[in-house]
Amino acid sequence: MIYGLYLSAQGLIANSYRQDVLANNLANSETVGFKRDLAFFRERPTAMQERRQPGDWSDPIQEQLGGGLLAQATMVDRSQGELENTGNPLDMAIEGEGYFAVMSGGQTRLTRDGRMMTDNTGRLILAASKNNPVLDVNGKPIFLQSGGSTLISQDGTITQDGKAVARIGVFKIADADKLQQLGGTLLGFPDSSPLQPANGLIRNEFVERANVDPTSELAGLMDTQRLLEANANMIRYQDTTLQRLVNDVGKIA
Repeated sequence: MIYGLYLSAQGLIANSYRQDVLANNLANSETVGFKRDLAFFRERPTAMQERRQPGDWSDPIQEQLGGGLLAQATMVDRSQGELENTGNPLDMAIEGEGYFAVMSGGQTRLTRDGRMMTDNTGRLILAASKNNPVLDVNGKPIFLQSGGSTLISQDGTITQDGKAVARIGVFKIADADKLQQLGGTLLGFPDSSPLQPANGLIRNEFVERANVDPTSELAGLMDTQRLLEANANMIRYQDTTLQRLVNDVGKIA
């Protein structure tokens, strides 16, 4: 076995995965409420270290090289994005921890996308996805009256014509590392992690921009492309060496 060939293949797979993550972050750098993904890796143990069978033998020199690079599951970067004023009375941004809760496909989902509007029934929904109603502190849809003045306080209380009509829920889960990107700006969470009230404050007439720095993501993408090329070249060089070994060195005179 050409050990270096497998190490280069592992590097190619891992960096291809990282390239996809960075490209997705870059594509969503202007998506309101988007939280970037973080790609993580770990050193893969060698075959002997994985088996751990008594009596196994391996070349001690090659054992020091390790088993290559192994990609792990992505995690969501929950850092605060920049707040942008929109002047829309139904737009909201969360300052601090927490997420808005919406109903999507019969399941409760979380989002930091605070672009909101009302449908023809007066129900408060996400402007970017009109089938997703926004939920109050009790997990129920919110209905507003048409016309009149609408004010939203920092604790999420919605006041229309001087009367409190609803309170928007701001939630979190105990283990935020279990949040998963579901597409768009929606985040899923396991059933074993129930929603809890969060302490974030609502800023009315603002939205939260994506926490993506396009310059950093582009620099990471270029670095990943160079690593991909380096691993591909190593595979090509080792394949050429193997070809010469079989066709030339191993030829019987």
